[in-house]
Formats: sequence, C-alpha cells, structure tokens
Amino acid sequence: MDCFCEKTWSTPRNTRSVLPQCPDKVKWPEHELGPRPSLYFNAGMFVSEPSLATAKSLLETLEITPPTPFAEQDFLNMFFKDIYKPIPLVYNLVLAMLWRHPENVELDKVKVVHYCAAGSKPWRYTGKEANMDREDIKMLVKKWWDIYNDESLDYKGPAVAAVDAISVAVEAEPEPNALQKPFLAALSEAGKVQYITAPSAA
Repeated sequence: MDCFCEKTWSTPRNTRSVLPQCPDKVKWPEHELGPRPSLYFNAGMFVSEPSLATAKSLLETLEITPPTPFAEQDFLNMFFKDIYKPIPLVYNLVLAMLWRHPENVELDKVKVVHYCAAGSKPWRYTGKEANMDREDIKMLVKKWWDIYNDESLDYKGPAVAAVDAISVAVEAEPEPNALQKPFLAALSEAGKVQYITAPSAA
C-alpha cells in the first residue's frame, strides 16, 4: 500500500489527505469530502495472473477508461477497488515509509524494495536528494547493486537455452499453446487504447 505523505506524490488522493499508513491518527473528514475513498496501491511492483475472464474484462474496461496521470496504476486501482487487499510492507516497501512511518517497517524482514522515492533509483543514486543520505537507504542501494552484479542470480532458464539453440540452428517461432491462444486473441481485440504522457518515475 502506498504512502501519500510525500509531497512529491501529486495524485488527487494526496490532495484529499488519504493516509492509509496511519488511519488511526487521521480521521477522514466525511462531512467535507464525502465517503472515504478506497485504498490505493502502488503498482510499481505488481504481479498478476488473471483468469481469462478477468483479463478480457480488464482489456474491455481499458478501452473505455479515460487516461489518468498514473496510467496503469490508477486503472488497476479503479478496476480492483472492491477486492483489493493490502499485503504486508515486507513485499513492497515503498522507501518513503522509512522516514514517514518507521514504526511500520521491519527492515530486516523486507523481501521487496520499491525504489520509488526521489533520488533512490540505484543506477542514478547520488545521495544528494532529500533523505538519500540515510544509512538505511545507502544499505538498500548497495544491496541492489550486490544483487545486480551477482552472476549466480542471472536467469538461465528455457529462454536463455532457446537463444543458445538459435545461435546453433535457426528455428521457427513456436505456435502459441492452447492456454495462450484466448489471451492473445483478447489482446488483439483490445485494439488501440488512449493514454497521456506523464513524467517518468524512474
């Protein structure tokens, strides 16, 4: 779940003071702003394996949905708003949590780090931006580079084997299997979708 305390976030939810990380500290002003909006997740770390029916519905809904500043993130939040359940921070630690809600972070248990705070991208890291000189941030950036440079973690699965095989003998592209065909058909039916440009988060 995202943290909207950061001033760099400029979604309507930020301006409406949705603070999902500390709901006990902030009472939603329902008399001024209406019903409390649904929770909002950060889709920078998003893994999904939808059923064919859900995939088709996603594509159909996308065709008729106007573009928004946070593109797929806003769309996914809208689409899944009634069924979304937050997962623990250990599976998607948004770095701002380290200084905004440290009481919610158990850094030694974190499995996935989302380097989305300004200046935190390891490949652009200088340590000069706000909060980037913190020891925990430096440690996480170093950990990213350690993993990136660890060749034992390089993927060596079927795709790599296929590339090696192609270098020996050129092969025809395989036919999609029975499970892939309906999904590929749904993608081709989706056609063109609208979008607006937004500043890069990277």
